[in-house]
Amino acid sequence: MRNLFTLLILVSFRIPTYCQHISDSSFVVDTIPSVVNVKDSKVYKLKPGIDIPITAIGTGWSLYAFTEIYSKEESSEEKILSLNVNNIPSFDRHGASVYHPDADKVGNALFYSAMPLPIVLLFDKAIRKDAAKIAFLYLESMSITGLIYTGSVYLADRYRPYAYNSEVPMDKRTRGGAKNSFFAGHVALVGTSTFFIAKVINDYHPDGKARWVPFTVAALATGTTGLMRYRGGQHFLSDILLGTTLGTLTGILVPQFHKNKNVDGRLTFTTSYLGSTPQFGFTYKLIKQKHEEMLPVYNQ
Repeated sequence: MRNLFTLLILVSFRIPTYCQHISDSSFVVDTIPSVVNVKDSKVYKLKPGIDIPITAIGTGWSLYAFTEIYSKEESSEEKILSLNVNNIPSFDRHGASVYHPDADKVGNALFYSAMPLPIVLLFDKAIRKDAAKIAFLYLESMSITGLIYTGSVYLADRYRPYAYNSEVPMDKRTRGGAKNSFFAGHVALVGTSTFFIAKVINDYHPDGKARWVPFTVAALATGTTGLMRYRGGQHFLSDILLGTTLGTLTGILVPQFHKNKNVDGRLTFTTSYLGSTPQFGFTYKLIKQKHEEMLPVYNQ
């Protein structure tokens, strides 16, 4: 079996094993093993003692912090006029001259569309059976992203690019929300939503022929949101890159951390009889194969 190491542990009530060595160098046991494939197991496994507190804290803080970060004290006109583009890191400086309000509208539309988007997972019969679990995992993913995003904006004031732009009306530049550039929350949340969808689809259909499609759609949605937020003068490049990274990681890693490690089929259990003695064992493939091969079984 190519590229495969197999670890076989066979537990028996009796230590002696009676077998014959036949011409093709295979061993024969007077038994017909039955194999239980773990692919029938649930894809994800929750740990309520950990997941519920994390989700509750993340959700509670996010709800509180959202009311705070969008009610920051306004800046004075003198403060805005004193902002110096040269104080912006060189790789972010170009963003201060970019402002297209229509682009920001597109970014907002993508953001509001992405929030309920995981509902499309219900069209999949296998996923629909675990709807409550998937919904909880999505809430946990969004609560973690929300916790990190709102915590950053709550603790750090960074003026948005449009605050430096003289072509933008002063009443907009002085708003309290103009201090919420760090980091790109819209991008992070769109990334969390879309990559979560892609990850769940692939976990339920690991042998699908178009596994790359959901991730490509997620990347396009997240990237487009980032571009629109940049062109709208809402965020600097570094803010967008950080938001993209956070959203992608949260959307993928939360489902991954909850994945049933036996669900990929690399672990199989066996039960058999040696005469009248029952035997139990399992086989674990250290390297997963795309197409599983069955070992030949010879009966005496």
